[in-house]
Amino acid sequence: MTVVDKASPEPGGGTGSGDAADPARYQARIRRNDYSALQPPAIGDWTPRLCVSVVVPAYGNAEKLGLVLAALAAQTYPPHLLEAVVVDDGTDPPLSLPEIRPTTTRIVRPNSGVWGPSHAVNAGVAASDGEVVLRLDSDMLVYRDHVESQLRWHHLADYLGVLGHKRFVNHAPGKLAPQHIYEAVRHGRAAELFKRDMGGELWIEKILDRTDTLRSAGHRAYQVFTGATCSMRRDLFNAVGGMDATLVLGEDVELGYRLAQAGAVFVPDLDSSGWHLGQPQMRARREEGTRYRTPYVAHRVPDSHLRRNIPGRQWQVPYVDVVISVDGHPWERVCDTVDGLLAGEKNDIRIVLVGPWATLDAASCRAPLDDPRIDLRLLRETYRLDSRIRLSDAPPNRDVSVPFRLTLPADSRPTRQTLSTLIDIAEKDGAGLVCVLSRRTRSRRTSKGAAHPRLERTAAFARAYHLGATADDIDEVVDEIYGVRWVDGSRVFAGDPPKKKRNPAEPPTCPACSGQVEAAQRLAERERARADRLERRLRWLRGAPTSGFWRRVLSGG
Repeated sequence: MTVVDKASPEPGGGTGSGDAADPARYQARIRRNDYSALQPPAIGDWTPRLCVSVVVPAYGNAEKLGLVLAALAAQTYPPHLLEAVVVDDGTDPPLSLPEIRPTTTRIVRPNSGVWGPSHAVNAGVAASDGEVVLRLDSDMLVYRDHVESQLRWHHLADYLGVLGHKRFVNHAPGKLAPQHIYEAVRHGRAAELFKRDMGGELWIEKILDRTDTLRSAGHRAYQVFTGATCSMRRDLFNAVGGMDATLVLGEDVELGYRLAQAGAVFVPDLDSSGWHLGQPQMRARREEGTRYRTPYVAHRVPDSHLRRNIPGRQWQVPYVDVVISVDGHPWERVCDTVDGLLAGEKNDIRIVLVGPWATLDAASCRAPLDDPRIDLRLLRETYRLDSRIRLSDAPPNRDVSVPFRLTLPADSRPTRQTLSTLIDIAEKDGAGLVCVLSRRTRSRRTSKGAAHPRLERTAAFARAYHLGATADDIDEVVDEIYGVRWVDGSRVFAGDPPKKKRNPAEPPTCPACSGQVEAAQRLAERERARADRLERRLRWLRGAPTSGFWRRVLSGG
């Protein structure tokens, strides 16, 4: 998958919607995360054609690794289409390959000085060749059809993240031999290997239950994309930049977030399973694990629950990118718009002011008040020290890590609630695009060329372009796969300030009358204050009890 900016879509849209007569090219246009349009074949009743690379990051635990590779050697997926790449993440002494393993298996050792699961997975993917990458932890003993079950989905669409099923079990070293595992898995008896299991990950199972196994999960389906067993197309993995090598914990969910931003659909594959040999860290040391993950994940995943309750900070990845074209607009009106956004309820934003900044030559001699670029100069000086503001001579490329992009006219007059209201509308309906009917434009004509405020969901636009949308029909495709909402601008933005009425024959200012106007304004303010006092007294008198009423009136109360 190629993630393409809105302004410059790839001609042809990659694989695009394809030709329905060619099943290899056909791409179902999945709406949000409802993958019901995909109907995988029954296990054992189809012919695979995609090569898969099973990447196994490993550190120590050579005995467990031997059991894992023995189970992989017994898979139903064709051996000539499966390779296993074990990444030794600095084990001392180094790991070696056991006797029972898939036909094509090798060990990769990353450069010394780097370590961690993200480095290991990236190194394994780089050293492998399969069209699909399946990450498998070195303590995951899988059933015989585990690889085949996940690969069925990838033959139907190339923008999926598939999550494998697993159960946890306590594992005592030395109790199981690789040959025994191989025979049990090959003959379909993997489920009988352990008499008592500790269940799955309860929080994931709860999400699957309440979202119809992710079909109604919407854009947050990625949250269950954990790394013990999961798969995706290699092109998709590479398009999002692989795993974040700076993360040691939480790296799998962060990868899931970036896959979602690229338009991926997440599918839990429940037709096969596997045994996780030992308890997960987040079950044994949950509080410590959450404490460690919080600052790392919060910086990189804007809608993470770890970040929602931490207001007022600036983050590595903002929640919204705002793009405002400022050329030709008065300094005051632009400031009203920008300051309204910065002071809003949702201020986790980054604002790009687009204008001909390169034309401002500070060295040239000029009369400052007669400078034709005076508004641009004032804007640059106003916001040059605000780290949330950037100046650009051209509209920026879309940042695929940021959930939303808001394109806003320079004189929009946002309120404190404007941005949060637009986001709430998008989130409530799962919309991929929210368009605002401006005060000047009341029709729903194509909004791309009009000065409408537009809140675009990055994931929706990424998927639309991948499915073959062009700049001409992008909104229609987004409407099909996510939905488009139109809202009245009066619900979202402040109205124009009232204009002072004056005789057109008079000059804009009247020095001879200014004193009279100021005196009249002061008198009006005094009368308003007096009216307020009288109104408060009247309310008090109306609500006073009968006893002592006239005494208070006569005493001036």
